[in-house]
Amino acid sequence: MRKHYWTPLFIVMIIGLLIGCGGKMVQKASPSFEPYTFSANKYEPKVENFVVILDTSYSMNHKYGEKRKIEIAKEFLSAMNQTLPELNYNGALITFGHDDSIMLDYGLTQYSTSGFGSALNATKPPSGNSSFPLKAAITAAAGELKSSQGQIPVIIVSDGENMDQAPVKAAKALKGEFGDRLCIYTVLVGDNPAGEALMKQVAAAGECGGSASADGFKDSGAMGDFVKSVFLAKAAAPMVVAPKPMDSDGDGVTDDLDQCPNTPKGATVDARGCWTYAAKVMYDFDSAEIKGDNEVILQRIVERMKEFPDAFVRITGHTDTIGDESYNMKLSQRRAKAGKWKTEVVESG
Repeated sequence: MRKHYWTPLFIVMIIGLLIGCGGKMVQKASPSFEPYTFSANKYEPKVENFVVILDTSYSMNHKYGEKRKIEIAKEFLSAMNQTLPELNYNGALITFGHDDSIMLDYGLTQYSTSGFGSALNATKPPSGNSSFPLKAAITAAAGELKSSQGQIPVIIVSDGENMDQAPVKAAKALKGEFGDRLCIYTVLVGDNPAGEALMKQVAAAGECGGSASADGFKDSGAMGDFVKSVFLAKAAAPMVVAPKPMDSDGDGVTDDLDQCPNTPKGATVDARGCWTYAAKVMYDFDSAEIKGDNEVILQRIVERMKEFPDAFVRITGHTDTIGDESYNMKLSQRRAKAGKWKTEVVESG
């Protein structure tokens, strides 16, 4: 008869062991949670290192609603871990409580979703007190961050229960060591009024950051906003470099400014991109007669004209400032015409 009683008990024990092994699965957020996805090209890290401090003291084993507080805390951190993109920052996970001690469960090391998730899943179950261990955890965070650079968020997830002012003093010391580079964020698990007040004081010691309740992170949008505000910044828009204007005829004046396109290569041009020939024909005072010693200059102009028969040639005449404007204008025109006529004579000759 005894055999018939022990067999069902043995089966129950096997089932119990299987269920216990099933509890070792990777910690995940609630089944309804779908992580918000950040576009890789739209965001960049605004922090270089971060530290998460998780309360695993005995009070976290108590129920809040239908779940133990430690389960709620881990669901929050798992959701954060699933949402946080793998960018160039280092992360650490410190737990406190278990027999009045602290543990460095992860890092400080290059952050990865899988690495942080595995560490979160492997944390010890709640036990021990909380006030002194939280103070020790904050002090330990300072030691891990001692040689770090850049901005640092410290995220503390706890019910805040059974604590004195020791964690607040430790948070102020942490802020004093890292200054404006460090901000403290606290996430309250549960609704204990004294715990809520303590968590707000710890966050306030950081002078930047803030205090929130785990109850406020029920969907991916809320967690996405949290991750974005703590870890990310909008990526700088890529600099658009305007294309350099072309210089089609290679005269040194770009096409957008060139009033004389297709200038022959090697020709001297002015600021407008128009071909110039640095030749001056001098006249006697109040005269438009071209002297014979200018024949060489005119001959060179004619040679250029023959080399480029389609070129447009502008001949200008000038005077000094003596005389009235109307007379000088007519003299200038006579000198220009004389240059044109002389050029034609040289060419035909």
